[in-house]
Amino acid sequence: MEITFHGKRALVTGASQGIGRDIAIQLAKCGAEVIAVARNQQLLNDLKREFPSISPISVDLTDWKATQKALSNMGPIDLLVNNAGIVILKPVPEFSEEDYDRLFDTNVKALVNVTQIVTKQLLERGAPGAIVNVSSQTAKVGLEKHAVYCGTKGAVDAYTRGVALELGPHNIRVNCVNPTVIMTEMGKIGYSDKRLAEKKIAKIPLRRFGEVREVTDAVLFLLSDKASMITGETLLVDGGYVHA
Repeated sequence: MEITFHGKRALVTGASQGIGRDIAIQLAKCGAEVIAVARNQQLLNDLKREFPSISPISVDLTDWKATQKALSNMGPIDLLVNNAGIVILKPVPEFSEEDYDRLFDTNVKALVNVTQIVTKQLLERGAPGAIVNVSSQTAKVGLEKHAVYCGTKGAVDAYTRGVALELGPHNIRVNCVNPTVIMTEMGKIGYSDKRLAEKKIAKIPLRRFGEVREVTDAVLFLLSDKASMITGETLLVDGGYVHA
């Protein structure tokens, strides 16, 4: 199955490393004109050097007004991947207000803001579009020390369904992918300990963690015309963990 995005312009947040970086690269390889958004200017510069066709924008997505300003002149966008996210793992009694704000500002508030920016211009243009939000299996199941993180991803899933319902009549599709542990730098925060990793893997029917490309492939599919009748969906990429 060939997927192409020639003639499309795509925006990817959290694109300086990990899953977001690979999504930006693969979109570019499939013909899209890609705008990569992240906070780390140096990592964006490295991405630009390796893939000159990708246009970087550096901004702290947790800053609502700065994000709107940074994205105000980026031109029309057809495809959006809301990938930016952080994880803070602590027992429930130890969670601080600052931890809570950091998680929700990055994982939820920033996503809502960028989605609003892109969908507003899609509606003004009367153009079709596709949005994929990178959520998590923790939106479906509770995990130890993940309580507030679970809450942010549950919010992402619920927001996705609401936006999909509202924008469906305008031919704008909105979906989620919900991965299990992917051993990016963020994934290593919770599972660099071999004993914890083995315990987690034992509960995954496929008996392994996911690979970055497996998430990217799911995202590309949902963005493409191959998924033209799919919207409001939360696609688990978790090796069967949730349904085991």
